[in-house]
Amino acid sequence: MAQNLTFEALKSAAGSGDIDTVLVCAVDMQGRLMGKRFHVQNFIESSHEETHCCNYLLATDLEMATPDGYATTSWQAGYGDYVMKPDLSTLRLVPWLEGTAMVLCDLLDHHTHKPVPQSPRQLLKTQIARLEALGYQAMMATELEFFLFEQSFRDLSRSGYRELTPISAYNEDYHILQTTKEEAIMRPVRNHLYAAGIPVENSKGEAETGQEELNIRYSEALSCADHHTIAKHAVKEIAWANGRSATFLPKWNANKVGSSSHVHMSLWQGKTAAFHDPDQAHGMSALMRHFMAGLIEYAPDYTWFLAPYINSYKRFMKGTFAPTRTVWSVDNRTAGFRLCGEGTKAVRVECRIGGSDMNPYLAQAALLAAGIKGIEDKLELAAPTAGDIYENAEARHIPSTLRDATETLRGSKMLREAMGDDVVDHYVRCAEWEQEEFDKAVTDWEIARGFERA
Repeated sequence: MAQNLTFEALKSAAGSGDIDTVLVCAVDMQGRLMGKRFHVQNFIESSHEETHCCNYLLATDLEMATPDGYATTSWQAGYGDYVMKPDLSTLRLVPWLEGTAMVLCDLLDHHTHKPVPQSPRQLLKTQIARLEALGYQAMMATELEFFLFEQSFRDLSRSGYRELTPISAYNEDYHILQTTKEEAIMRPVRNHLYAAGIPVENSKGEAETGQEELNIRYSEALSCADHHTIAKHAVKEIAWANGRSATFLPKWNANKVGSSSHVHMSLWQGKTAAFHDPDQAHGMSALMRHFMAGLIEYAPDYTWFLAPYINSYKRFMKGTFAPTRTVWSVDNRTAGFRLCGEGTKAVRVECRIGGSDMNPYLAQAALLAAGIKGIEDKLELAAPTAGDIYENAEARHIPSTLRDATETLRGSKMLREAMGDDVVDHYVRCAEWEQEEFDKAVTDWEIARGFERA
């Protein structure tokens, strides 16, 4: 597999004219790549050390609006700078863009050069460090689900997103014939990402019209989040280059299944699978049981990090393979948490709560924080739940609205201890703003329902 680009290799490629542009990117609260395009020579000469960006990049919404209420930055404070510090270990080719390389950056305080704790990448690094202090390393994998549409982003925007036509006309779950028709997009996605050093395993049709799934090999937690973010960005750019569009909106149509992003997790000590104990039930070690108990106990606390928008909660419906309850099961896709690889060294837990719109850094950080709390407190794992968990009245519900998830986030003692009050308050404000903006909106549903009859 193609490896990440070294700095020396970048110099060589710049000298030969093969690379002329470097995308210098940070990750915002929404999980998007934000940054600048540098001429490669400037990057090599100086900007590989650091550059700057406006500190509003961690205090804006999807529309790049500048809400009030953030302690880190504001109009009153003048919206100063963050330092963007390139992580040269993430330097890589961008094969779907001519003559282009990319590097991810960590965000630092302009005055102290200390990491910005609210930065998604730093949030995950903090939880990784806490886990390493206990002697463990997290290996994680995320599944990316999304929809492809016949029209381009520009055409759909001009139509007000009213004439969305999926690229296929029927459920294409595991369907080879239908996905062959989509190879003009999905083949470049797989091959370009692989050439960029992203360990792509496969793509497949998912359980709806025009729905795709991209699977990337498991890796260390930070690399997993980096891979997810770059892959999501690439899917959109490659779709655009082919006159199509892709959406990671979890529920674009009330009558269709939504898109998720399941997260697989296991802990290791060097080359030893710390979750595996062949002498225990299901091959689960005591450590794994404590970790999973933490995931389940604190699921309401961190749901917002897995489902950050109003639309995120439209996906949680019975009979859609999206979970509604916070219990675990053995290989049962109706549960919020599924045991995979039962009885083997690959035993792991899959969290099925996350939607396709999640920021992987925030989601993984929150999951690790809950698992660490389970380990620290030696929480006991309840017995697995079997059958149709949608109909299990005794199982606890996942928060069903953004408003509910915001309140459980606000009141989470566990997350405040793990992340700090300033970080939690920062993301509570992000959640509040999304709710405030929606509460001002007049929807098509309201107009159609009440225009004549109210």
